[in-house]
Amino acid sequence: MQIDDGHFELRLAQDTADMRAAQRLRYEVFVAELGGDGALVDHAARLERDRFDPHFDHLLLLDHRRPRDDKVVGVYRVMRSDQARAAGQFYSEDEYDLDPLKSSGRRLLELGRSCVHREYRGGTALMHLWNGLAAYVADHGIEVMFGVASFHGTDPAPLAQPLSFLHHRHLAPAELRVRARAAAFQRMDLMAEADLDRPAATREIPALIKAYLRLGGFVGEGAFIDRPFNCIDICLVLDTGRMSARHRDIYTRGAVA
Repeated sequence: MQIDDGHFELRLAQDTADMRAAQRLRYEVFVAELGGDGALVDHAARLERDRFDPHFDHLLLLDHRRPRDDKVVGVYRVMRSDQARAAGQFYSEDEYDLDPLKSSGRRLLELGRSCVHREYRGGTALMHLWNGLAAYVADHGIEVMFGVASFHGTDPAPLAQPLSFLHHRHLAPAELRVRARAAAFQRMDLMAEADLDRPAATREIPALIKAYLRLGGFVGEGAFIDRPFNCIDICLVLDTGRMSARHRDIYTRGAVA
């Protein structure tokens, strides 16, 4: 994939070394920074990994100005329906009932583990990853994208404003409305819509979630409390067929940061 910055390269992971590089960056972000953990996390080697990794495609952003073993500065992992069948399920099916999407007959793509090296946040890294994702979607004829995104921490009380805002203003239509599993279901309508302080609520929504919303994305019903990863997850759903021409232009240019 061609991008303007000559020192950057955007491509899919090609071998075990690429996979480990992605897992190293994920460890620094999701474990070292955010306090996450998991059954297959390798703390000694500083690798964040899980059983689904071999079934995903891994989109990598590399900066060739960096040392050989530290070039990966951005990661996105993506799973098509055929890959999910090989894995036995989509990753997020442990948290959400995806039947509305799986029964739709449409081409699905699950997104996850999106992260950028701390030194590259606020720059063009996310833009490049988004452009790569747009190319992948076009190449595979994807119609619906979805995946979990997180708020840091497991206490919903401090997140009452943003969670309620998402529920009242961005709840998915019935045909796309996935629902959090009962085992860790957390209501998102913690406040009445009339009581919301909209500016305060939007300030508390992570940038990646706001990016999907600006593209016309929706949220599923209920949040999922992920204690091992020290976060509260919501499920985002983006129907490419519902995107306006303006949204498509933003998406393909990557201007979502």
